[in-house]
Amino acid sequence: MIIKIDDLTGSEIARLINEHLHSMLEHSPPESKHALNLDGLRKADITFWSAWEDNELVGCGALKELDPTHGEIKSMKTSSAHLRKGVARKILQHIIAVAKERGYTRLSLETGSMQAFEPAKKLYASFDFQYCQPFSDYIEDPNSVFMTKKL
Repeated sequence: MIIKIDDLTGSEIARLINEHLHSMLEHSPPESKHALNLDGLRKADITFWSAWEDNELVGCGALKELDPTHGEIKSMKTSSAHLRKGVARKILQHIIAVAKERGYTRLSLETGSMQAFEPAKKLYASFDFQYCQPFSDYIEDPNSVFMTKKL
């Protein structure tokens, strides 16, 4: 698997992000949807990666800098054709490594509280992410859970 910084201009990544946004709307009410669209992911404080196997897009993930010591994981998504193959695990390992290289001391995330998000929560817990209170601009929301990891 090759994980590379992506400029979000390719049609494959546009389809995957649209799939991600559609999935969020299926499982979360609009007021609880925190997934970013392509324009949101192009902001200067976000680094976006795509993961490829044999020229096929298998997943993506992003890292948003909240401050010089704190990053947020955004837009973790595995292509539906590549679920349960370890794609998300490898992308998460990559994001954690970059966060450490940047000198972050904390990495946080928001995900859904519903059953559909159980695989994501289990993945993050397997990397020692702990449940926490809302961070940054988030507020308490019964449809969201917040997790953080000290680096």
